[in-house]
Amino acid sequence: MTAPAPAAPPTRSRAAALPVEERRAAIVAAALPLFLEGGAGVTTREIAAAAGIAEGTIFRVFDDKHALIEAIVDAAFDPARVEAALDGIDRALPLEPRLTKAVDILVRRSEAIFQVTSALATMRRPEDRTARKPPELRALVGLLEPDADRLRYSPEKAARLLRGLIFAGTSRMFSEGPPLTRPEIVSMFLHGVSRAEEEGGPGKC
Repeated sequence: MTAPAPAAPPTRSRAAALPVEERRAAIVAAALPLFLEGGAGVTTREIAAAAGIAEGTIFRVFDDKHALIEAIVDAAFDPARVEAALDGIDRALPLEPRLTKAVDILVRRSEAIFQVTSALATMRRPEDRTARKPPELRALVGLLEPDADRLRYSPEKAARLLRGLIFAGTSRMFSEGPPLTRPEIVSMFLHGVSRAEEEGGPGKC
């Protein structure tokens, strides 16, 4: 009787072949949380493990680690997701819950920018990305426009004021005590600090 053929040795699974741009995006997506946590000290080996690829694959799509870090930072500052999230808020909601959703999105954006800025401080030449005009301001203006007749200022100015309040109320650089909560930010923005508004003043929503 013929002996059975020996089993073939197990083959090591390889990352599925992807177009270069898709592979770059997948590596950046896996690397971003590591960069936010560990700054520029994150290793390409750690990034490869997070992305489920061989370390050498990174250098097939990025010239060097610095190019990878640049791509990670660009992704962190890319406002596209924030704009999409703001645009996705239901305009039929009353102003206060509509703004609460927007503030939650923008607070998380502000926290991420703070983390990226801190991580960039570990690099020799931090980029001036924080000086860019925030494109998500357009989406925030659009969120306020349905209630423009109820606002004391134009939607453009109101949007800038809200962003400033979010930054001042939640930034670790300026907030000595506990940061403002999302509802507190919305209440402060809409009603100020006067108790008169709580009693049904013109700003009451």
